[in-house]
Amino acid sequence: MVVLAVIQLADAIFCLKPLPFVRDCLTDVRFPRRWWPVLTPLKLAAAAGLVAGIWIPYLGLVTTLALVAYFLAAITAHVRARDLGRNLFVNAIGMLVICVGVAWWSFA
Repeated sequence: MVVLAVIQLADAIFCLKPLPFVRDCLTDVRFPRRWWPVLTPLKLAAAAGLVAGIWIPYLGLVTTLALVAYFLAAITAHVRARDLGRNLFVNAIGMLVICVGVAWWSFA
């Protein structure tokens, strides 16, 4: 869970003032620009939930499952936008695999 929390923290920082690859990804899937500022607090909350989940296991599980849902939505957005390259396979599917792995390793 700690590794996933660090990834979420880094991702939150990347979304603060979206780095070019984040901006390009959000643009490619046509994620509305007015919603971009929501991503940083959402990812910070995920990181906090994962860290707190070390001591409160059900919170870690709920946070991990919320991240699974988030990345399923991201995959859907990539497929609908026909963005079938690196962003889909490395970023969205890769993160889904990590989240499912954390859920299985930490809570199964």
